[in-house]
Amino acid sequence: MIWLLRHGDAEAGEGKPDADRELTEKGERQSVAAGEALKALGVKLDVCLTSPKVRAKRTAELACEALDCAVEEEDRLKGGDFDPLEVAAGRGEVMLVGHEPDFSQAVALATGSRVKLKKGGVAAIDDHVLHVLLRPKDLKEIAG
Repeated sequence: MIWLLRHGDAEAGEGKPDADRELTEKGERQSVAAGEALKALGVKLDVCLTSPKVRAKRTAELACEALDCAVEEEDRLKGGDFDPLEVAAGRGEVMLVGHEPDFSQAVALATGSRVKLKKGGVAAIDDHVLHVLLRPKDLKEIAG
């Protein structure tokens, strides 16, 4: 299974380079809730690969605290089209953390499904099928 987590809510970052934009308090709560929800669902990850952009990396770190999972930067997730099957190949159960519209396009490429991931939302794909699509409010409820 490949889990795709869109970074949480981030600051507008006026006067800052895009790559340096940080999570807001809401974004931090969304990231923690995503990790807690996935843990509650019994998800066990082998690795989390994240965009090197500050907001994505922090989302990955916060989510993976609950999942007891290592976080690695992956340049292919920093922006633009990518193939999630290629990025996750040979890594086992993987979570990818990154950005829109890249993640919705990646889900479409891998599954043919049209989705729009909300900030802090999660999708899961396996064998070219979309299995899970959760909004941040769904994750918050699952996390308890």
